[in-house]
Amino acid sequence: MKEALFYEKLDNMQVRCGLCRFGCLINNGARGVCAVRENRNGILYSLVYGKLCAEHVDPIEKKPLFHVMPGTTTYSIATVGCNFHCRHCQNYTISQVDRNEPIRGSEQTPRAIVQKALDSNCSSISYTYTEPTIFYEFACDTARIAKEAGLKNIFVTNGYISAKALTSIAPFLDAANIDLKGFTEGFYRDVVHASLTQVIDSIVEYKKQDIWLELTTLIIPGLNDSDADLRGIADFIVANLGSDTPWHVSQFHPTFKLADRSRTPVATLRTARDIGIAAGLRYVYEGNVPGEGGENTYCPSCSLLLIKRYGYIIQSDKITNGICPDCGTNIAGVGL
Repeated sequence: MKEALFYEKLDNMQVRCGLCRFGCLINNGARGVCAVRENRNGILYSLVYGKLCAEHVDPIEKKPLFHVMPGTTTYSIATVGCNFHCRHCQNYTISQVDRNEPIRGSEQTPRAIVQKALDSNCSSISYTYTEPTIFYEFACDTARIAKEAGLKNIFVTNGYISAKALTSIAPFLDAANIDLKGFTEGFYRDVVHASLTQVIDSIVEYKKQDIWLELTTLIIPGLNDSDADLRGIADFIVANLGSDTPWHVSQFHPTFKLADRSRTPVATLRTARDIGIAAGLRYVYEGNVPGEGGENTYCPSCSLLLIKRYGYIIQSDKITNGICPDCGTNIAGVGL
């Protein structure tokens, strides 16, 4: 265990957690909504510090990040737990914690993770699979050492971190992919058990902190796939994050508590992409449908095919020093 950051001690041995936007009031002996931060006699502890449930070398495109060091690999880590309870979570076996079971995971140190990333010839470390906010203390310690070693740090996140916690780790974060799961409070309340407003505020805070952003929306038939929802997301991105912000619109497949839903039609992804481009976005990608062509990067000025992808695999890359070779347009991103 490690004493948690960002909490306030209250009377009667209660604590108020300030790590994420739920701001849990936690009684002595209880845990927060994430189920991995516990109040023990008026001190809040992280139960997952260094207890990794997943370690993998991934293509960075899998996060998905298409405008951050294309073609490189990233050392991906996670602990169990999440502050969201999404009905469609694809990683529910590690994100949803049984409060009556011991916390599982392999003991690791931040320095060991950085060394593994270097030994694996990775260019970055990704805090992913579950929600990195809930293992913030370990992520922050690792990110500091990684930065010193010349590695980039990446959050793949639901966007519910508090502004104070984000400000503290921002100097070490280079990029983030944030799930903007829908665009109504009803969707967030019923499907995610969170608040759209809080996610929107967090995304804007990431932008203020000058962290490279890409957004992902998993499109679920009948729940968040209306033209109005998709147009709302696209307009929000353009107005608040800028037209160069990549938007990944991904195919849903039946899982967890939404196993009765059908896969997202490719036509719906095409509609979402068209809506994004019509709103002014320069880079909109179709996810989870390899071979359909929607994962390619084109020059927003001359339409030259710059990066050809098949799923997470780059088949060709014509970008040179962040520039389109035909028309000289700057292509937004990190390490292009």
